[in-house]
Amino acid sequence: MQIVSCTYARHAEQILFIFNEAIANSTALYDYSLRPLASMVDWFADKEANNLPVLGIENEAGILLGFASYGAFRVRPAYKYSIEHSIYIQPDYRGQGLGKKLLLLIIEKAQQQGYHTLIGGIDAENIASIALHQQLGFSHAGTIKQSGFKFGRWLDLVFYQLILATPANPVDG
Repeated sequence: MQIVSCTYARHAEQILFIFNEAIANSTALYDYSLRPLASMVDWFADKEANNLPVLGIENEAGILLGFASYGAFRVRPAYKYSIEHSIYIQPDYRGQGLGKKLLLLIIEKAQQQGYHTLIGGIDAENIASIALHQQLGFSHAGTIKQSGFKFGRWLDLVFYQLILATPANPVDG
């Protein structure tokens, strides 16, 4: 297995497959409709324009087993040091430690880029993701009860955050 920086040309269809599997079969994404390939153009363009990483793990055959990224937590300028991350693993490869590898990479990248707060929004029933975040030092930062409705039931969204020692010299504006 190898760590890669994902690109549209090489990974858009594979990332889309992972997204759509999560939409269709889980509460990892609070979406109802599968995404079209065209949606990946803007998704990758946003990542590139804002210098946001998309890191993946490929097997020896070049198949993307999982990926992680982050983006703005909120759009107001004072949130510039806070980011919200996401990690998705292909169903057949879950439970093999790939999520942990990707989360460690995302933490490292966030530190290198001078972010201060890393936030994960997790469905409250996703015990594995919650345990992973706790294992890596994330703290529960709140629960929004019944914030989503999918598969005929209300969903609670929990937030976990990790405070980083970066940036060295934060500034207003």
